Amino acid sequence: MKQDMIVVLDLGSEENPRVAREIRALGVYSEIHSHDITLAELKALPNVKGIILNGGPNRVVDGVEIDAAQEIYDCDIPALLVDHRGDDPWPENQEEREAALKNFVFTICCAEANWNMDNFIADQVELIRRQVGGKKVLLALSGGVDSSVVAALLIKAIGKQLTCVHVNHGLLRKGEPEQVITVFQDELDANLIYVDAVDRFLDKLAGVADPEQKRKIIGTEFIRVFEEEARKLDGIEFLGQGTIYPDIIESGTKTVKAVKSHHNVGGLPEDLNFQLVEPLKMLFKDEVRACGKALGLPDSMVYRQPFPGPGLGVRCLGAITRDRLEAVRESDAILREEFAKHGLEGKVWQYFTAIPDLKSVGVRDNRRTEEWCVMIRAVNTVDAMTATVENVPFDLLQHITARITNEVKGVNRVLFDLTPKPSGTIEWE
Repeated sequence: MKQDMIVVLDLGSEENPRVAREIRALGVYSEIHSHDITLAELKALPNVKGIILNGGPNRVVDGVEIDAAQEIYDCDIPALLVDHRGDDPWPENQEEREAALKNFVFTICCAEANWNMDNFIADQVELIRRQVGGKKVLLALSGGVDSSVVAALLIKAIGKQLTCVHVNHGLLRKGEPEQVITVFQDELDANLIYVDAVDRFLDKLAGVADPEQKRKIIGTEFIRVFEEEARKLDGIEFLGQGTIYPDIIESGTKTVKAVKSHHNVGGLPEDLNFQLVEPLKMLFKDEVRACGKALGLPDSMVYRQPFPGPGLGVRCLGAITRDRLEAVRESDAILREEFAKHGLEGKVWQYFTAIPDLKSVGVRDNRRTEEWCVMIRAVNTVDAMTATVENVPFDLLQHITARITNEVKGVNRVLFDLTPKPSGTIEWE
C-alpha cells in the first residue's frame, strides 16, 4: 500500500527533523527536501499531498534569502509556509502544534494516516526486489541495530541472495565479534563471512589524529574489504548499508553545515564498484527499532546499545594507540556491566566511555603516575538529533570509577560528561 506523503521543504530551518517526525507521528509519511526542488522533481515523488515550506535562521545563504521556485507556490498541491525566525506564527506548545499539523495534513491536504511499519516493510521488500532482481547483495554486518535490521529486511526480501560480511577491524566492543557470529550464523542462518582485519585497520590509522580523517579511512577500508570479499564471490553487484535519516541530515544540507561526516554517507571512495541498497535511509532511529520489532528481531538486538560505524575509533580520541584502545574497550565493558546490574541498561539510550590522548598526574601504590582519564557519556534521545544527559546516581558513578581505575591498565581518572546535544554531539568525535 502506497503511503501518502507531506514534503517538508528546507528554507533554512533547524526544525526540519522535528516537523517531519511530528507528521510521521500522525501516521502520515514525511520527507525533507531542498528548497530548490523543481516542480517536476516534486511531482515525481510518490503520493505528495502537501508541502510545508519551513523557513528559519539559515534562510540567508551567501547574502541572499533562499526561497522555493514560484512554480512550487503556484502548483495545485496545498502548501503551508512556516518561519522559525522570531516572528514565528507556528505554535511552540505541543498540543497546539499537533492541532495545527492535523488541520493541515488531514483537513486541507486530505492525507490518509497509512504510514506504519507493516506498509513500510512491504514497500521496501518490493523496492529491494525490483532493484536487485536476481543479483546478489553484500552487507556490512556490524551487529548493531541498523545493520541487523537491514540484514533482516534483506533476508525477507531476497533470502540467500544476501551475503553478510562481518569485519573485525579491532574497533569493536568487548565480545562483539563472537556475539555476531553466534546470533547471525548460528541463530539466523545467514550467509556469513568473518574477516579478521584488525592489523590492517590499526596500521592504516596509526598516527592519524583528525576525527574526520579517521572516519574516512575507516569507511574507505570497509569498502575495500567488501570489494575484496566480493571478488571471491559470483554475481555481487550491490552493497547493503544501514544508512539512516540522521546520518544524511547531519552530513549537511544546502542550508545547514555538516555536523560530521558519516562513514556510510561522506566517506565512500570515488571508485566504488557497487550499487548501494539503503532501505532504512529515510527512517529515524526509533523507527529503525520499530522496523526491527515488526520484522521479528529479538529485543536484545533491537534495543541494543547504539554504536557508531567507526566503532571505538571515535572513542579513542586523537591518534589511536593499541594500549589506549584496549583501555577504552575494557572501561566500556565495565560501564555496560554496571549499568545492566543497576537497571539502567534499558532505561538509558546510549552510554559509553571515551579516552582522550591526554595524561594527567596521579598516585598509585604511593607512587606518582602519568596515566589517562576515562570519560563517561550517558544520554537519552528519541531520534539522535537532540539528547539529554542521564542523571546517574552518584554512588554508582563512584563504584564505576573505583572499578575502572583499579581494573583498567593505564587509567587514573574518571570524568562524567554533563553536556546535552546541542551544544555537544552524542559522540566526542
